[in-house]
Amino acid sequence: MPIYEYHCKTCDKDFECLVFGGDPVACPECSGTEVCRLMSACGFVSKGEGGQTTRKAAADSSCSGCSATSCSGCGH
Repeated sequence: MPIYEYHCKTCDKDFECLVFGGDPVACPECSGTEVCRLMSACGFVSKGEGGQTTRKAAADSSCSGCSATSCSGCGH
């Protein structure tokens, strides 16, 4: 049961929603159901060579057009 990020086309707000199977998704602000799922940037920690900790985040994404920490607000 993953948490997805959505954008409401009715009120132009972004929000997160825990999704159970094929349940419909509604905006918590306006209860609109005309939503689109956003591409989420996954932040994680991995062990690099020699056991060094490397932090990966949205800033390491392939989008070179912005400096946002999350692609949900980027618009690209």
